[in-house]
Amino acid sequence: MSTPGGSADSDPVVDQRIHLARWTCTSGSNTNSRGAVIVESGDHRWEASAEGNGPVDALYRAVDRALGDVLTGHPRLIAYDVHALAEGPDSVGAVTVRIAPPSAAAGRRGTGSYTGTSQSPNIIAASLEAYIEAINQLLAEEHWAGATAAAGNQRKARPLQDSAPKTDFDKEEAARQDVTAWFER
Repeated sequence: MSTPGGSADSDPVVDQRIHLARWTCTSGSNTNSRGAVIVESGDHRWEASAEGNGPVDALYRAVDRALGDVLTGHPRLIAYDVHALAEGPDSVGAVTVRIAPPSAAAGRRGTGSYTGTSQSPNIIAASLEAYIEAINQLLAEEHWAGATAAAGNQRKARPLQDSAPKTDFDKEEAARQDVTAWFER
């Protein structure tokens, strides 16, 4: 057993942790919400977008789509709780998410429930971070060891140029454009 500071070579679970690299969402009246995420684990990267019943649902669906091969399906949302920690518009919100493994997960991988929590003045950000934390709790189980490496990598080969942006999120002009253009590609 390795220590928390151990290398990825000595403990493959350390490298399996999912990190949220980027996210964006759009939402409004008379339209479906849309979310897009980029998640990474070690040298693996997955990107996805999805529509949903509001910004949190759209982002959760985008994470599910991005990690579909890692988790062999999407986690089942058991509980979602959000509450303000103080009064006023600048209050921090606390989000707790509880998930169960995907229905398609076989054997021990199909059992248990996992909880993630996060706090932020941005409820959408806290919701997404709590969901990623719950997924990381699931992936930390011994019977999920190697799931991210086995899923392959959706990272696209890009020209080796220092000035080349990693994604559309990094483009300077994207900040001045309608964010829905990212979804149309």
